Amino acid sequence: MIEKLVQDSAGLLRDLIRIPSFSKEENQTADTIERFLQQRGVRTFRKMNNVWAYNKFFDEGKPTILLNSHHDTVKPNTGYTRNPFSPDMVDGKLYGLGSNDAGGCLVSLIATFLHFYAQEGLCYNFCIAATAEEEISGTNGLELVIPDLGPLDFAIVGEPTLMQLAVAERGLMVLDCTAHGKAGHAAREEGDNAIYKALKDIEWFTSYRFPKESEEFGAIKMSVTVIHAGSQHNVVPATCEFVVDIRVTDAYRNEEVLDIIREHVSCEVKPRSVRLKPSSIPKDHPVVRAGLALGRTTYGSPTTSDQALLDIPSLKLGPGDSARSHMADEFIHLEEIGEGIRLYIDILERVVND
Repeated sequence: MIEKLVQDSAGLLRDLIRIPSFSKEENQTADTIERFLQQRGVRTFRKMNNVWAYNKFFDEGKPTILLNSHHDTVKPNTGYTRNPFSPDMVDGKLYGLGSNDAGGCLVSLIATFLHFYAQEGLCYNFCIAATAEEEISGTNGLELVIPDLGPLDFAIVGEPTLMQLAVAERGLMVLDCTAHGKAGHAAREEGDNAIYKALKDIEWFTSYRFPKESEEFGAIKMSVTVIHAGSQHNVVPATCEFVVDIRVTDAYRNEEVLDIIREHVSCEVKPRSVRLKPSSIPKDHPVVRAGLALGRTTYGSPTTSDQALLDIPSLKLGPGDSARSHMADEFIHLEEIGEGIRLYIDILERVVND
């Protein structure tokens, strides 16, 4: 049974690689995923380029596990020496754009879902969601369909982690800050220099340390990355604008970090978004305990994924290597897909049959 799942998964991944599926252009891969599930007797649901389904014996009285990964890709970089849309097999490696990020994870999670699909008497329901726009943190991907999926207890988000347990993920906030002064002539004692005001706030961003620190990541990191002010040499600038990149840890919610910042700086602070939240799952959660019992290790992931859009405990876990993501001549080892399917199933067997 498992070997058939592995073979079917490899075939599905080859089909997906053949189809360009850049973010916002994933309609054909969504068609392929939908058809693959329907051919196996699974009723599917779809909204835009997002496809999801539930196990055959879904019970509203039971909690539901979300299995999620994405089928969009970045555009191939100029370093490719192979056709990015040709699923070539060489020495056990399957080449192709999206093979590692996150095609291998997606097809392995679909296989895991199919393994449990027709089982009765489980402690949990399953929801598989193949979603769009992850690579651009778009609003028409997982975020769009979360309200349609129903109550969810916890999630496994498929991203390449070498099948180790990413129990936390940094969030991201980008702030547009404006220090306000008053224009004047530089040769006279006129005006209120906005650059000097901005420097005081920039010094705060540089030196402030938030009281709470993450077990996985340590301190929140804040970096001033862009600054603009002034129009000519003899005019005291009335405004100074700067951008702050903030990597939020699971010790705080984005909104809490924003409130603390506004309490301490005098400049105007406008977040571009607070959508990309830090994520975590307790190490004593049943799915983490199951992974640890199978010899997996835990770590904090520095990269952002669709976990940032979830308000439930979530574990990032998948076959493939994050270091290969977005690289030229992207590939995944076929044996990694087989290992991924087996480990997903072994981990979840310990949870749903407990």
